[in-house]
Amino acid sequence: MALHLRDLPDLVCTSLGRAKCAAAWNYASFPLFAPVAALYRRLVVRKTRIIAVVGSQGKTTAQSAVCAVLGLPDNGRDNRNSWSDVAWRLLRVRPRTPRAVFEVGIAKPGQMRHYARILRPQVTVVTTIGSDHNRSLPSLEVTRWEKAAMVRALSAEGLAVLNGDDPNVVWMKGETKARTIFYGFGAANDVRAEEFAVDWPHGARFTLHAGGQRRQVRSRLHGRHMVYPLLAAIAVAIAEGVDLDAAVSALESLKPVAGRMEMLLLQNGARLLCDDYKASQESFFSALDAFEQIPARRRIVVLGDVGEPVGSKHRLYREIGKRVGCMASRAILIGSSRMRDTARGAISSGMSPDAITGGSDVGVLKAAELLRAELCEGDVVLIKGRTTDRLRRVILALQGRQVRCDIRLCQVGDMECDACNRLESG
Repeated sequence: MALHLRDLPDLVCTSLGRAKCAAAWNYASFPLFAPVAALYRRLVVRKTRIIAVVGSQGKTTAQSAVCAVLGLPDNGRDNRNSWSDVAWRLLRVRPRTPRAVFEVGIAKPGQMRHYARILRPQVTVVTTIGSDHNRSLPSLEVTRWEKAAMVRALSAEGLAVLNGDDPNVVWMKGETKARTIFYGFGAANDVRAEEFAVDWPHGARFTLHAGGQRRQVRSRLHGRHMVYPLLAAIAVAIAEGVDLDAAVSALESLKPVAGRMEMLLLQNGARLLCDDYKASQESFFSALDAFEQIPARRRIVVLGDVGEPVGSKHRLYREIGKRVGCMASRAILIGSSRMRDTARGAISSGMSPDAITGGSDVGVLKAAELLRAELCEGDVVLIKGRTTDRLRRVILALQGRQVRCDIRLCQVGDMECDACNRLESG
């Protein structure tokens, strides 16, 4: 992000400007702080066991789950997982700290190896390999190679905790001499789940098999795909000598991360299932899979665009529409002209055209207005879209916040809508 010094006085006067300055500084200062952080790791916190969490989806929830089972404060829900933020988080680790957990994200080739050299982890957790950032990471093979740099950084005494249900993650076993623990639903995994069941509105239930033991788990997270971060955390807990019952208890208290299958109850008795943080095509279908299993008086979807779709966009959006038409009674479509394909797909699956609202005049304010007028007790609304769609504004409006901002595409970055000065001023 290029900024000019002459613009700084104006930028620092607004929350949006300060966010842009922070993002630019985070990237530009990495060459300065990276060697300092690497030296700090080697000399000051060399005895701290570092657990790195990498992957295309589920990193933040996995990091939170690992922190929970290890009894560590969860300081990573702000999604600051790249460039100088990684270095700064390491520099904030105090000497003689037994363990520290880092979520690490990349957006282009070459990034992960820099972070691996800085962190030198003892444990690496890998969640999934997906289509995120496919413009700079053009194939799953490229993505897995780049993310595997954190696995290659492990010594022979280290531990790789790998998703055994994802072939591109299983592949990473051949990239390290470290010990490997696989997790997932498959019978061959070392830590596995079975008998998954929806427990609405609380979350989900499943049977855990780990270390030759069996436990019943009642999670507050929604969706089968949200079991994977919990299994990864159990694998880390076992490796780190944590009692299994204590680890399960910690995970049963774990709340969803904001914007990741987060359930919110409105005053009128309707519920929102908010998955508005990011929207790769894999996460779109995972959210729809979970939503389809939820018992509700009416299922309503509010959809934004897919982030960096792969292949035919027409086919993808139409397939999303077909899924929606099979499970929902109402659809509000906010996004690009591709939403016409979503509408066509929904109609082809049996949804009435009268139940679909979309078009150039439908933004977040219109969506909130429609939902306020229509929602009743027992209704459940899935809100799913890209970060840049800022569908969080719909949620805030339904919760009673004054929302006037109706920007279609917001590139502010890590700033949350409720902290932005434009939310109420427009």
